[in-house]
Amino acid sequence: MGEARPRTARLGRTPPMKLGIASPRAAVLAIDCHRGHLDLSVATMPAPADVAQRLVDNNRRFLDGARALGIPVAHAVTTYRDAAEIAANPFWRTRAEDPNATRRNVLRHNLAGSPGCTVMPGLLRPGDIVVDSKKRYDCFVATDLDFTLRAHGVDTLLVTGINTNSCVLATAIAANVRDYAVVIVEDCVDTMDGPAHHHAALTCLRTAFATVAPAEEVLAAAAGWRAASQGGAA
Repeated sequence: MGEARPRTARLGRTPPMKLGIASPRAAVLAIDCHRGHLDLSVATMPAPADVAQRLVDNNRRFLDGARALGIPVAHAVTTYRDAAEIAANPFWRTRAEDPNATRRNVLRHNLAGSPGCTVMPGLLRPGDIVVDSKKRYDCFVATDLDFTLRAHGVDTLLVTGINTNSCVLATAIAANVRDYAVVIVEDCVDTMDGPAHHHAALTCLRTAFATVAPAEEVLAAAAGWRAASQGGAA
């Protein structure tokens, strides 16, 4: 006789997601799902058209699925008062000086009042949290994100958005060192910088900072957390 398979495998079920937290209290953090990256008619630092469309569609489905499970959704939106707030970063000044850089428009990206500072249609719902003071790749820097999450008892972040190799990466690392459990929703993140950068970032994340899993698996795990918290079976 062959070795017996685990019960979850025999039933065709995904094994429980191991996050190091017995009863995760999750929130979605959708990073920069705004028109400045994803609406090619106004974007100052646009993602490729296919990437933008896929991200919007996948995020819409995932965010709706999370809300149906009672998981709060927070949107982090980059907004600068003026170009001086952008140019204070020395490396970003070098990007603005390089006509071949994907981020060459950084000094006019998402200035307050521009259409780019608006969350993409269909992604923002009543009751969502909006953190619109983001000015650096790390969503925690100079914002009230950490305060808001702690105030709502959140210990687990389900991260979506753009760019995998900058804002998603930096924020996931920052969340990890603040002792949040971090889950990167793999099909709900991408980058304007190309597939190689996207996959390299995911490799770094899954190696040292976060669980990386597709949306379907994350929602299934979240349904299990909810059932467990309500005393039911996953």
